[in-house]
Amino acid sequence: MAGRAARVRRLEADADVAKRASGRVGQVPAPTGRGWRFAIVAARFNEPITSRLLDGARGVLSAAGLPEDAVEVHWVPGSFELPQAASHLAATRRYAGIICLGVVIRGETPHFEHVAREAAAGIRHVALTTGVPCAFGVVTALTEAQAWDRAGGKVANRGEEAAEAALEMAGFVQSLRARRTNRGSP
Repeated sequence: MAGRAARVRRLEADADVAKRASGRVGQVPAPTGRGWRFAIVAARFNEPITSRLLDGARGVLSAAGLPEDAVEVHWVPGSFELPQAASHLAATRRYAGIICLGVVIRGETPHFEHVAREAAAGIRHVALTTGVPCAFGVVTALTEAQAWDRAGGKVANRGEEAAEAALEMAGFVQSLRARRTNRGSP
């Protein structure tokens, strides 16, 4: 029990440090860069649910002050194709961030694990190799009902959460670039 209490105290302290470092508590930063553009890549497989994720992501970007024409939506066949599309979009250097949205629902075969794992790993790889923030908004669920719950239902909207992450990471990257520019370093 004492070990659990110590872990909780450490987590709370880490959260306090993160809050002080970011200067925000539970807020999505408003875009500060003129000309910020975001791409959303959405998987057509399970499209009705993905469309709810897309609505959530668009809503967050709009609330953050991005005009509609600063957000491009690109559809791909399924979640497995999200990383490839994100990679091509990131290579253009036109976007402050890329939001990847999809839905993978467990079936009767291991296909679910392969698609979910490769989508996550691929999206992470694009972000790490290009420096362009790529947010993971892929719902992985055991049932269709669980997927709907995570697309604006009882649990939340993973599209909204992915857009919030993309905005925050774009702001983070922008602030680092501004520091480098102000210091005269490359």
